[in-house]
Amino acid sequence: MSYANRVFGRWLPSGVAALAVAGALVVGAQKLRAESDTGSAGPLAQSCGVPAAPSGAGGGRAGGGRGLPVFPPGEYPVKLPPVSLLGAHNDLLNPYRPGVSWAHLPEGRKWGSTASVTTAPDGTIWVADRCGNSGAGGTTCAGPSANVNPIFQFDTSGKMLKTFGAGMFVSPHKLSVDKEGYLWLADNGGNQVFKLSPDGKVLLTLGKKGVAGAGLDEFDAPTDVAIAPNGDIFVGDGHSGGGTATGNARIVKFDKNGKFLKTWGKKGMGPGEFDVIHTLAFDSRGRLFVGDRQNNRIQIFDQNGKFIAQWLQFGRPSGMYIDKNDVIYVADSESRDGRSNTGQFGMPQTGYGFNLGAQRGIRIGSARDGSVKYFIPDPCPYPYAGGSSLAEGVTVDAAGSVYGADFLGDVRKFAKK
Repeated sequence: MSYANRVFGRWLPSGVAALAVAGALVVGAQKLRAESDTGSAGPLAQSCGVPAAPSGAGGGRAGGGRGLPVFPPGEYPVKLPPVSLLGAHNDLLNPYRPGVSWAHLPEGRKWGSTASVTTAPDGTIWVADRCGNSGAGGTTCAGPSANVNPIFQFDTSGKMLKTFGAGMFVSPHKLSVDKEGYLWLADNGGNQVFKLSPDGKVLLTLGKKGVAGAGLDEFDAPTDVAIAPNGDIFVGDGHSGGGTATGNARIVKFDKNGKFLKTWGKKGMGPGEFDVIHTLAFDSRGRLFVGDRQNNRIQIFDQNGKFIAQWLQFGRPSGMYIDKNDVIYVADSESRDGRSNTGQFGMPQTGYGFNLGAQRGIRIGSARDGSVKYFIPDPCPYPYAGGSSLAEGVTVDAAGSVYGADFLGDVRKFAKK
C-alpha cells in the first residue's frame, strides 16, 4: 500500500483514498457550482482543474513514488500570505457578488476554453472561445470543429445577438474591439491576426497561415492586438516557449493599413524583454500596457517602445482591460507554487506559472498610478489543483459588472454588491 493512500493521517484502501482526494476539493467545486445556475458552462468549468486520479488498482505513486497526504477542506497547513512575495495583495476588499455563469449559447453548445471577453463601444460583450474544445493553441477550431462558430456577441443580460467564425481560424486566443467597433482576433494556432467587421467580414490579415517565424511578416503564436488612438496596430507575439529560451517575445507595430513599422523585445527578464506576452491594452494617455505573463508583471511603454515602468502588484497577468476612466482590471488565472492537495503532483514543482504567494483572481486598480484597490478572489481552494482556473480574460460593462472568461470553459459575470 503506497503512502498516497495514507490520507488524513491514516492508512486507507486505494478507493477510499481516491474519494478523500476528491472530497478535499469539493468545497471549492461546490461553491463554483452554486454560482453557476445559468449560462452554458462547459464540462470542466466547475472542476477547479483537478487532475484525473492515477490509474491502476493501487492508485499510482505520485511524485515518482513519493505520495502526498491529502488534508480536509480548509485544513491545508500552508496558507497564502496577505501579500505575495512580489507584492500582489490577496487581502483587498471584494465589492462584487459571487460570479455566475453567464450568456446563453445555441442549444447543445457549451463553452470551450476561452481567454477572451471584451466590451464594444456600443456596450455589447464579445467573446471568442476554442469552438467548444478544451485547450489552447493547436487546432481547436480546425478539423472536425471547423463548422463550429467561435465568436459571439451578447447584450449584458447574456442574450446572444450574433455568432460567426466557423472555418475561419485555427485556434483563437484574444479578441479585442477598437473604438470604431471593428474586431481584432489573434489566432495563435494559425499564427495570424485578423481585422473583422462586426458581421464577420475579414478586412485585413497579418501573418502567414501555418507559418511560425520571426520575420517582419510572420508571427509565432500571436496572443493579442491593441489599437492605438491613431489606428496603429500593436500585436503581442508570441505564446510559445514560456519559461524557455525559444519562441518569439516581442511587440510588432503596424500602421492602420497593416504596413510594418517596427518591433521591439526579446526573450528575457529585463526592461523591454518578455516571456509570454499574453494580453495588451492602452490607457487614456496612449501608453501600451503589456501583460508579460511568465515574468509575472505588467510592462508599460510609449508607442515607440520606450520603457516607462513595470508593475508586479497586479499578479500574473493572463487578461487585462482598461476602461475610459483608466480603471485597470487584471485577471490572474495561473499563479501557483509547487504544492498540491490532490494526493499527486498535478503540475511541475517549479518553472511555468510559478508566482509564490499570489492568490488567483481579478485585481482592480488605477492605470494612472498603479494602486490596487479591489480583488475578486478565485473560489478554487489553495493549493491550486491545475494550471489555470477562473478568468484568463476580463472586461467590464457600463454598469460596472465584471466579466471573466475561463480557460476551463465558462464566462462568469460578477455584479456589484
